[in-house]
Amino acid sequence: MAFSKALIASLLLSLLVLQLVHAFEPETISNQMTRPGNVSESKVDCGAACAVRCSATKRPNLCKRACGSCCSKCNCVPPGTFGNYEACPCYANLTTKNKMHKCP
Repeated sequence: MAFSKALIASLLLSLLVLQLVHAFEPETISNQMTRPGNVSESKVDCGAACAVRCSATKRPNLCKRACGSCCSKCNCVPPGTFGNYEACPCYANLTTKNKMHKCP
């Protein structure tokens, strides 16, 4: 009799733990998908980001056109006017036919 009570109690405790784990799992996944900095969360304002990126160039129209093309594909633009490609790997990996960096 005591054995069956212990068995029933352990089964109920196991079901409670499984229910708690199941209840928190979808919330964790949804938080990962919408946390700040995630590309899928929001669209970058490519015009403003490229204006900052191209502010120090001698050929701003060419720079903004290339930057806008890269931004629309990657949905990100590295900070600053040069370098910082590690902030946006997609932007850094786009190349021309001659294997040169496409994005300014």
